[in-house]
Amino acid sequence: MSEIVIDGIKCRYLKYGEKGKTVVLLHGWGQNIEMMDYIGQFLRSHFVVYNLDFPGFGQSEEPPRAFSVEDYSEWLKHFLDAFKVEDPIFIAHSFGCRVAVRYAYKYPVHRMVLTGAAGIRDKRGVDYYAKVYSYKLAKNVLLHSPFKNKLTALQNRSGSADYRNASGVMRETFVKVVNDDVSDILKDINVETLLVFGENDTATPLEKGRLMEKLMPDAALVVFENDDHYAYFHQPDRFNAVLDAFLKRDYL
Repeated sequence: MSEIVIDGIKCRYLKYGEKGKTVVLLHGWGQNIEMMDYIGQFLRSHFVVYNLDFPGFGQSEEPPRAFSVEDYSEWLKHFLDAFKVEDPIFIAHSFGCRVAVRYAYKYPVHRMVLTGAAGIRDKRGVDYYAKVYSYKLAKNVLLHSPFKNKLTALQNRSGSADYRNASGVMRETFVKVVNDDVSDILKDINVETLLVFGENDTATPLEKGRLMEKLMPDAALVVFENDDHYAYFHQPDRFNAVLDAFLKRDYL
């Protein structure tokens, strides 16, 4: 394991391989280097691979303020600049896919593999906005009352498990991340992209993968039957075989 300080944030990373094009592994929300280590080990004979803990995850430091997806993509640009990496290949999961897409919208990217890709928000109905409004109203009342100590309890009862498990600045970051929608820029991502989705993914349903395939100019979809949001991790040999088929012409 190695460490580097980027924009004042200490980051943990692994580097595999010494020759070939550069592959960058981008984990999902709440994950870390270890989740993608087997991919780095598999690709090391043909590529230079960087596997990193995003700020706020694994053993990397939290950002000094709440980060948006755009902030993460800019931080990633500075990370890659530090190693003189240009035109990378991204292999990303879930939240990492949001970062990869935002990066590819602004900077050159050679190719991408996006699995369980997050980034297309659901259309939300009246019930959702009523719940959000009620939460914000309760939060505002507690902030301006003698019962500020009850605010933490309210926050712990609200939101998803990912939100409740985060603390401090990462809760605010989570809100920014899940509200980021890349739908409008997908048509401008002129990068050859392989989408890998689990058939039974409930976090980023297969229909989102099909929509991404439709919206992106050069995307193809592979479906892992009878698997979920972590299909890439549950079926590592199959996922690596798919990667090899997709990336083979980059090392032959």
